[in-house]
Amino acid sequence: MSDLIAIAYDDEFKAEEVRLTLAKLEREHLIELEDAAVVVKNEKGKVKLKQAINLTKAGAVSGGFWGLLIGTLFLVPLVGAAVGASTGAISGALSDIGVDDDFMRELGESMQPGTSALFVLASKVTPDKVLEEVAPYGGKVLRTSLTKDKEAELQEVLSRRGIKLESTPEIVTQ
Repeated sequence: MSDLIAIAYDDEFKAEEVRLTLAKLEREHLIELEDAAVVVKNEKGKVKLKQAINLTKAGAVSGGFWGLLIGTLFLVPLVGAAVGASTGAISGALSDIGVDDDFMRELGESMQPGTSALFVLASKVTPDKVLEEVAPYGGKVLRTSLTKDKEAELQEVLSRRGIKLESTPEIVTQ
């Protein structure tokens, strides 16, 4: 089962920094991300979503490949590639995986201008190592699918920004 965690940051760039840190941790097999998206509310109050995966581009590349392959079979490879790329781009733009875009926009509207938020959908986490890396960025937990106790522990770790006390809570996700 995956856990959703949404964390707000006090500037426009911090959420993207944390997302890049999580991507590095994923390459080290310390976390399995199903989705990680950033919402930025600029100084003018405009909300912008930054998806980790550009589905339109991915769909166009995949569709172009399959269109070229099928077009080659019927001796019209260029037409097949063009039709496949456009079909793939449209299907990619219409599909939505991971965290719901409307949910992110709704929370983004409630944010202060000049801030950002990170939305993470993770299925497996090595809590102690991941928290050690992301705690120095701080942040305020907006929403999670964690239990209330685990959510409170996560907020405590983020509030301390990685500063160790006598005991460090351990957040366990499945």
